Amino acid sequence: MYFLYFCIMESKYISNWTSQLKKGVLPYLVLSIVQERPFYGYELIKKINQDFHTDVTDGTLYPILIRMYDEKILKYEWVEQSSGIPRKYYATTEKGTEIFGIMRSVIQNLLNIEK
Repeated sequence: MYFLYFCIMESKYISNWTSQLKKGVLPYLVLSIVQERPFYGYELIKKINQDFHTDVTDGTLYPILIRMYDEKILKYEWVEQSSGIPRKYYATTEKGTEIFGIMRSVIQNLLNIEK
């Protein structure tokens, strides 16, 4: 009985830890992607899911994008589409580029990755 309880608690702990880690790393992933070029929200979700093999939803990503915009880390531009509604394309600001460099250094030091 104790072993079963321990396994359930361990599984729950790992699940919570993984969720928190993902939320903490998402701003870094967003900045690493928009360094290349501007992306719209759904495109960012697909790229994060594909490139980083994780399952990010719009309910997780959009609040982060809004927060990063409010902090002047990201900027956006509405772009008209030939068909459909306009898309909001996110790009990094000068402040965002500086913060990305700091984040990259912190992650490299934390994980002891070769620079």
